[in-house]
Amino acid sequence: MATPYDGKIAVWHWKGNSVVEDSIQGLCNTLKAQAPNVKQIWVKTSDGSQWQGVYDTDRALAIDGRDSVKRWVQALEANNLEFHAWCVPKGRDVEAEADIIIQTCQIPGVRSMILDIEPYAGFWEGGRDAIRPFMTRIRRELPGDFHIAMAVDPRPRHYNSIFPDEWFPFINSVHLMAYWASFQRPPGEVVDEAFNTWRNFGRPMFVALQTNAEPVDMEAARARAVQTQGSPGLSWWRLGVIAANVWPVINTLATTQPAPQGRFGQSIVVTPDSPRFAFGTHTGQPPQQVFSSERNPKGWTTYYKTTQSSRSQVWARWDPQLTISGWYELSAFVPAKHATTVNARFKIHGVIGRGTETLSVVPQEHLSGVWTQLGVYNFDASNPTAAVVFLNDLTGENAREIAFDALRWRQIVGVTPSVPFLADGFDAPIGTPEERASGQVWPGGWFDATGFPVRYRIGTPYEAYHTGADLNLNTPYWDADAHSPVYAAASGVVTHAARLPGWGNVIIIRHDPLVTTGQVVYGRYAHVEDMRVQVGQRVTRGQRISSVGDAYGAFPYHLHFDISPTSVLQTQPFHWPKLDLDDLLANYVDPQRFIMLNRPPER
Repeated sequence: MATPYDGKIAVWHWKGNSVVEDSIQGLCNTLKAQAPNVKQIWVKTSDGSQWQGVYDTDRALAIDGRDSVKRWVQALEANNLEFHAWCVPKGRDVEAEADIIIQTCQIPGVRSMILDIEPYAGFWEGGRDAIRPFMTRIRRELPGDFHIAMAVDPRPRHYNSIFPDEWFPFINSVHLMAYWASFQRPPGEVVDEAFNTWRNFGRPMFVALQTNAEPVDMEAARARAVQTQGSPGLSWWRLGVIAANVWPVINTLATTQPAPQGRFGQSIVVTPDSPRFAFGTHTGQPPQQVFSSERNPKGWTTYYKTTQSSRSQVWARWDPQLTISGWYELSAFVPAKHATTVNARFKIHGVIGRGTETLSVVPQEHLSGVWTQLGVYNFDASNPTAAVVFLNDLTGENAREIAFDALRWRQIVGVTPSVPFLADGFDAPIGTPEERASGQVWPGGWFDATGFPVRYRIGTPYEAYHTGADLNLNTPYWDADAHSPVYAAASGVVTHAARLPGWGNVIIIRHDPLVTTGQVVYGRYAHVEDMRVQVGQRVTRGQRISSVGDAYGAFPYHLHFDISPTSVLQTQPFHWPKLDLDDLLANYVDPQRFIMLNRPPER
């Protein structure tokens, strides 16, 4: 089951008068300087039925109500940090405590709520009977996909005393506060005990570790939790007690995935406003009389005009003036408007081993507000024409528009490409362009209704382990996802686009090797309608390939999306492991986690 904490490092914040910083921005500055890999701050918002500000004398940081939470959210988002709330429910006044939690969770930008449930005085005192009324009231007022977690003292003697079976129906994940120094025991022993105690709870488990400890013990606890117990993310308790010498441990990424072996070096962007861009006409007219223009949301000028079916009227040239020889990924920005041609013919000069020019065709009509890759090419910087690109309006079409926008050259270092195209990363296959560019993998109101590798349809002839994600959008109304666009998650080539028994329409894309690792994966987009691609066709990240369907009435509207790191979908597009968990784990990966770990650099 995917969570907002997967692959993330978080730090807990208790209250303003417990830290040395005197502003939210000050906290952000500390994190950016000391631990830039930390992406989440978990802020205490309430204690029982009172806002946390009642206990905080620092007015600049205090949480006194909704406006305070909004101020925190805005400040963190401006610093590319996520706001997650946590609180201590007590069960003394179920309605009042639930209401303050609901108010917090309904604020845009609050990513989740962590309930601190511990068997001590000052924590949950409502007993077993108060849990369901309390949580039912909260769940009734929040979207079904809003993530509520629970943080616990994970020692075995406390397990039954917090009534985990009563919390279970309402909780999406559990955070194990493995505070070895406080328990005065070895860190590895405490971490192992925590996971073993809660292993049968049936929800994703994460470790919470303490910072007021020796760095060597902190690293031992982190390594045991991530590498041995498989904690997909972790949190550190807390801001205000972090010594200077432990920041490097906190900054260590939570993932156990190998570090990327390749990356992008220098990046050159030439927009139509740049002196490295030139344009003109073949008719003798000034270009300003032939081209139309407007400012696009990226902040630069877009030029456009109607396409020509038989003779070019205009031309444009982009010259990056390379100073470093090597391999470059070349991309063109396709604006959301005035780009309806399916045959924009970019001519690339100075490619080593090629002739005078290399042609790359972009179907602008199928793209909207995204960078699309023209290919990966080797250039010699001593050649004055190296990487120069030309584009004209000759497309063989009438009554369409062609856009002349920005081009980007990104140097590839660390890998030697063996193919003409590399994937710069993965986005979600659904959502608006703005949502797909956000830090949230399943964007906007989209959510995974099933999860990977969840066993579902239990007790029916269709019982199986799920191979990927069932992506749904049920807001602002039920089945809001019906007929909505489906996009290629990354660049690649279509290997299957046809109807399959029991599946409806299925598109499979062999995605290009990742520029970071060279890995090739296959993406399966199932139950779709309005297929816009065919076998053998090259697609680019963000290109619309179909719409969300219902497999001709067989299922509710949703997109089944899975990712295979093997070639099983090349030869068996219908592959379904059913109850063979080993087969599933050998051929599929968690799509949300894979995308999260392989976002494009601009994300």
